[in-house]
Amino acid sequence: MDYAMMKNSRELFEAAKKRIPGGVNSPVRAFRGVGGEPFFVKSAKGCRLTTVEGRELIDFVGTWGPAILGHAAEPVIEAVREAAKGGLSFGTPNPFEVEMAETICRMVPSVEKVRMVNSGTEATMSCIRLARGFTGRNKIIKFEGCYHGHVDSLLVKAGSGALTHGHPDSAGVPEELAKLTVTLPFNDLPAVEAAFAANSGEIAAIILEPVPANAGLYLPLPGFLQGLRDLCTREGTVLIFDEVMTVFRLARGGAQEIFKITPDLTAMGKVIGGGLPVGAFGGRAEIMDRLSPDGPVYQAGTLSGNPLAMAAGLAQLRELERIDGWAHLEKTGATFEAATRAACANRPLTFQRIGSMFCLYFQEGPVRHLAEAMSSDRARFAKFFHGCLEDGVYFAPSQFEAGFLSTAHTPADLETVAAVVEKNLARVF
Repeated sequence: MDYAMMKNSRELFEAAKKRIPGGVNSPVRAFRGVGGEPFFVKSAKGCRLTTVEGRELIDFVGTWGPAILGHAAEPVIEAVREAAKGGLSFGTPNPFEVEMAETICRMVPSVEKVRMVNSGTEATMSCIRLARGFTGRNKIIKFEGCYHGHVDSLLVKAGSGALTHGHPDSAGVPEELAKLTVTLPFNDLPAVEAAFAANSGEIAAIILEPVPANAGLYLPLPGFLQGLRDLCTREGTVLIFDEVMTVFRLARGGAQEIFKITPDLTAMGKVIGGGLPVGAFGGRAEIMDRLSPDGPVYQAGTLSGNPLAMAAGLAQLRELERIDGWAHLEKTGATFEAATRAACANRPLTFQRIGSMFCLYFQEGPVRHLAEAMSSDRARFAKFFHGCLEDGVYFAPSQFEAGFLSTAHTPADLETVAAVVEKNLARVF
């Protein structure tokens, strides 16, 4: 059967469920957080998706972050087309990965050396292993609601789909391994200080999303990130920023540029692949030099530095710099925020945004950590989500996911969306 020619999302989903667990290859796509069934996409261009039924949707998911120029941006497509002429993969070094390494180190000053991988999960997993190898310690600190991919030691009170489906911890994670992960509330510096006191000389790393975007979106309180930096410096602990979502999206240098904090290691992904599978991690040279083949910490990947992914990411980063995309996105974000706040007026809602990322919580704020995020009215959110989808606007199918703007969203698009948001908020309140 030619599934690519099927014109019905329901039929495709039924076929998928027979061969793919849950019918999806990543859990949040299953719509379990909002009910109903997912739609299938046949193409995307700019800020719009086209379903297999031919419906057009204004998209605020953006491939969960990479589509910062919108879908199928011409410079990215052309770069992939040209790279593909030379071959899809070599299993040997290629010039694109050297240029990508130079570009990352130029744009993110905390990164002195970098290694390419194939996903954000690989990046965070490698950061943890490297931090343990560098320090000779085993324990790590993470924060409730921060999702760092499906790494065993990091699936403890995680965010993203783990929250959407009501299972903050995953089956298959050994209790003995989970005991090496100290999980704390985000924005609670005294709790971090207490954890260091209780585990003196044992903490290899602190890993966090400097802007948590997998339990919705909330921001670090003043002094929190600097406090973590100071504690890590004092204790000889590696500070890891998971900027898979935020680096090259919030600013050239990501959240660490905005908040003026220098981590020891940074996990990266999303934007640097232009929509193709990618990840990277980098940081201080003395830590990165512990990696094989120079050091004893092993990490490898057949497709790491894939020429198509590197070419796509480089084209996207060049275009962002050419058009000053971050200033454009901040302006778009401010316009979207003003319209959304006007629609939310006098309703128990909290809208939070930084740059081109946002979340509308169905509760009165503020939202500063996971416990507050979990108070959201998920039933109302689900009703709102489906109403917007029916009206041609696609927000993330979970209360606990961030939304993403792109340079392809126009003022006219935002006016259309503002009307849809107002209409559907009126329906649910």
